[in-house]
Amino acid sequence: MEKPTIGFIGLGKMGRPMSSNLVESGYTVTGYDVVPAAIQALVDAGGRGAGSIAEAAQASDVILTSLPSPVEVEAVYLGEGGVLAHARPGTLAVDFSTVSPKVYHRVAEALRERGIDFLGAPVSGGVERAVDRSLTIMVGGPKAAFERGKPIFEALGQNIFHIGEDVGLGAVVKLTNNYFIGYYTLAVAEALTLAGEVGMDLDQLFEIMKVSYGQSRIYERNYGLFIAKNRYEPGFTTKLLVKDLKLAKAMAEEAGLKLPMTDVLIAQYERAIEAGYGDLDMAAMYRYIQDITKG
Repeated sequence: MEKPTIGFIGLGKMGRPMSSNLVESGYTVTGYDVVPAAIQALVDAGGRGAGSIAEAAQASDVILTSLPSPVEVEAVYLGEGGVLAHARPGTLAVDFSTVSPKVYHRVAEALRERGIDFLGAPVSGGVERAVDRSLTIMVGGPKAAFERGKPIFEALGQNIFHIGEDVGLGAVVKLTNNYFIGYYTLAVAEALTLAGEVGMDLDQLFEIMKVSYGQSRIYERNYGLFIAKNRYEPGFTTKLLVKDLKLAKAMAEEAGLKLPMTDVLIAQYERAIEAGYGDLDMAAMYRYIQDITKG
């Protein structure tokens, strides 16, 4: 069966490897980004470049988006010159961003009126798993639309979940996931600062923790890829983590909950941003904790 043509909007840290992997899998991919160099990177990988969202949407059977925040998601889908205005009826649209369930509901309702199917499908795994096609993809939306998009998801990830018919359910799972990450990242930073200060070899500690209850994937990621190498070029920045924690807080408030540690976490991360750590990878919280405890 002929593969659908794909328009990929948002060719940043996640979108770039995801779109390139789709090209490698035999899809015709037309990409757009506000950064011209990102479009050129897709062209260099064998894809096609578009000069606008409209051009990418009009050329495609399936539109995929990977964007930094709810503001960009609503602008790309609902704004002037966006997907709503230019995608053909019968198109499938899928968003991989981290946003609130309410954003997905608004986008889905607007697209439905134009005969466009929509899936909210946030991903987890970071840049490294986007590159090696091992992402977890958390999909909310109509089952028929999920089945239509499933071959594309399988070209991008290893763990594909259809959570339910509600387009917001993927966002619920993703914000819960990133709420865990907020805790784990700060816990790793503080625990390693403590262990190092009292004389523990952190590499040896890492090997022990891998077979102990202190193990976590965030510990493995933050230590193995960043702290042990003393490099913090961002895979996922502290600023983006704070954005997601605030979205999780808003989701809790909408459910009538006041979670006692949420404000504590957000405040600590915001202090790190003020100290210059916002554009570094979130693993750099280890360096921030060292700075404030040893300063």
